[in-house]
Amino acid sequence: MKRVVVTGLGAITPIGNNIEEYWDGLKQCKNGIDKITLFDSTGFNIKLVAEVKNFVPEEHFDRKELRNYSRFSQFAAIASREAFKDSGLNMEKVDPYRVGIIIGSGVGGLKDIEDEKETLMEKGPSKVSPMFVPRMIANIAPGNISIELGMKGVSMAVITACASATHSIGEAYRYIKYGEQDVVFCGGTESNITPLGIAGFSNIKAVSTSLDKNRASIPFDKERSGFVMGEGAGVIVLEELEHAVKRGAKIYAEMVGYAATSDAYHLTAPSPDGAGAAKAMCQAMEMANAKPEDISYINAHGTSTKINDKVETIAIKLALKEEAKNVAISSTKSMTGHLLGAAGGVEAIACIKAIENDFIPATINYKEQDPECDLYYVPNEGINRKVNYAMSNSLGFGGHNSTILFKKYVAE
Repeated sequence: MKRVVVTGLGAITPIGNNIEEYWDGLKQCKNGIDKITLFDSTGFNIKLVAEVKNFVPEEHFDRKELRNYSRFSQFAAIASREAFKDSGLNMEKVDPYRVGIIIGSGVGGLKDIEDEKETLMEKGPSKVSPMFVPRMIANIAPGNISIELGMKGVSMAVITACASATHSIGEAYRYIKYGEQDVVFCGGTESNITPLGIAGFSNIKAVSTSLDKNRASIPFDKERSGFVMGEGAGVIVLEELEHAVKRGAKIYAEMVGYAATSDAYHLTAPSPDGAGAAKAMCQAMEMANAKPEDISYINAHGTSTKINDKVETIAIKLALKEEAKNVAISSTKSMTGHLLGAAGGVEAIACIKAIENDFIPATINYKEQDPECDLYYVPNEGINRKVNYAMSNSLGFGGHNSTILFKKYVAE
């Protein structure tokens, strides 16, 4: 079994368009939620989202790339380029067939589907763009990046709704742990703030209708009423330890655990007993040879829906038992909104930076305690605390549960 470490980070989020800005936003409790600007929301009961701010695609892509890259692919490319630069990897000095990429997305190019359906109906089938399918399919994000950076190893997209990025990171970990790859770029990307995306989530009553951006995404708060749609991408570089040490790479943390389970219960609702999510946490700790008392921080899935936050609290209690009351838990979705398939990517980065800086981000805008959510959610202000192990949970529609676990790197 190989040891796996983190050697690069990249992100574009509603609270910062690179790693430095994102981490500073988390530390400063920045709220990335505001009014919809990507389309005219007249007639929609959802008015607040978490868009990427000050994003000018032309500053990042040439004309050909803009033709080929949908918005979700643009986000993935920006985060991957940053992670690549941060890692210091030189593709001319490594075996390209041992460098892979796994980047998930919940949906892919939803805006392309909307636009080309309109073209089809108004102008006929001959006018549908020949780039429609290559722009829209979810796997094209890692495909584009593998072409751009010359990665010839595993290249794929894991699609498990809101657990996509966390599963992607976990599967990348397995590829390295079992010796099949030396380096894997992994995470998630999403851009679903579109009329169809907002209408669809609105009509299953999953999204907050609040008009107050400070009371819209409020995980674990008694008054929570739904999540806020976010967008962006988070990508990390996982690398086999000896490979990283040999080339003198900076090591942020070590990845030590991953598990995936299924509730086998309901299309959209988590199992009310929390057993599936708890099992994922327990199996990840078992893989890491970690005990409940070792866990310093949990970045919760924490969507701000009534049922998710209640069930995740139950699951944490099942997994950590008496130690559940001692662990620091926060939902950074209170700041970023819910990035769906990209959520696990940016939240893994929050865990890695927490380990690096011994600082735990807050759950902001927390006011009303819910008796059913009675753990320590780091309310309103981040805390300085030694972080030896950090866990990230993601739960997706379809009953998908995924947990990943990082620890401080210690050379042996």
